[in-house]
Amino acid sequence: MGPAVRIALVSEHASPLAAIGGVDAGGQNVHVAELAAGLVRNGHSVSVYTRRDDADLAERVTPSAGYEVVHVPAGPAAPVPKDDLWPHMAAFADHLTEMLKFQQPDVVHAHFWMSAWASARAAMRLNLPLLVTFHALGSVKRRYQGPADTSPLNRIRVEVAVAGTADRIVATATDEVRELERLGISSGKVSVVPCGVDLEHFTPVRATNPSPAVPERRCCYRLLSVGRLVPRKGYDTIIGALTRLPQAELLIAGGAGSGDATPDPEHDRLVAVAERLEVADRVRLIGQVARADMPDLLRSADLVVCSPWYEPFGIVPLEAMACGVPVVASAVGGMLDTVVDSVTGALVPPRDPVALAEVIGPLLDSPSRRAELASAGLERVRSRYSWDRVAADTAAVYEQAAGRRGAGHALSAPLG
Repeated sequence: MGPAVRIALVSEHASPLAAIGGVDAGGQNVHVAELAAGLVRNGHSVSVYTRRDDADLAERVTPSAGYEVVHVPAGPAAPVPKDDLWPHMAAFADHLTEMLKFQQPDVVHAHFWMSAWASARAAMRLNLPLLVTFHALGSVKRRYQGPADTSPLNRIRVEVAVAGTADRIVATATDEVRELERLGISSGKVSVVPCGVDLEHFTPVRATNPSPAVPERRCCYRLLSVGRLVPRKGYDTIIGALTRLPQAELLIAGGAGSGDATPDPEHDRLVAVAERLEVADRVRLIGQVARADMPDLLRSADLVVCSPWYEPFGIVPLEAMACGVPVVASAVGGMLDTVVDSVTGALVPPRDPVALAEVIGPLLDSPSRRAELASAGLERVRSRYSWDRVAADTAAVYEQAAGRRGAGHALSAPLG
């Protein structure tokens, strides 16, 4: 695509301006922010549409990266758990339609299933090309979480409907393509473009004066895990592995900030697990860490461990590899693409603390092996996962979608 193409990114719950690490603020927020910035660097004009969750927010904000964030009124101007936003999506779609009339974008790229539904309504009304990135599919979430899945009951049906309506689906991992095929969506309609990593921010170069936000080391070895404090992240698996790794400590970064007094059941559960397993003195839940401090935190670890039950993509392994730190990750989802087993890191079965310990132990005992994995990981992330490359590849999909537009299909999934 040539320069100055007008792009609308729609991300109803994941604002690019949000602090990362909260309950509903994670990889999607980073993805949208970095994709928008990369598209701007590639010469495009980008507006990101997200739900207004604070009455004091300006309607339009322009971060230093040069894209515009537009706050769409839908539901209360206050934080709402994303799984409770579905009843507000009709209002979101109506306001989005009016805003897109004003912007007149050349393409609409929706992120997450609710954004996709609202964007499909707006795109059909305005005859605009529509692309969808789901980030996570309801069928996968239901499979792994079962009764604990709090998604609206008709999520899967809506996802299938919007997948059929979209001009193109942009999947972040090959595992998602297979899942979409199981739902009846042809792989010929799907392009795989991964998430990326900020290679200027996440580097292997250690700061002369490391951030004071990085806790002092208490053990010979440090394991680090980063992400939202939700059960599917599998932090309890790493805590279980610690019982077989007596010289290692574990830092878990994410969850509520240090000044947040809101009860956090997952925080309390993990503390209880550590106490029951008698490793509480080697487990520290340090809360949210500012993005500016994250490279120093990553570089302070001997291994970054990502142990979710499932993970649609997972940006943390890329950030760790960009910082020159080897990764041990669950063999699930997007990490099957990003972590090359025994080359750039190690893949292990999820929910298996014994297997995890059996992989981590030898790596901690071998600095040379860790260095080999770190070097290969750094080379891989630099060659394949820069946000400029991701943005360029995404823009190529926009061009493909615009050139192959069909008549589209009416979106029949009702609100409920």
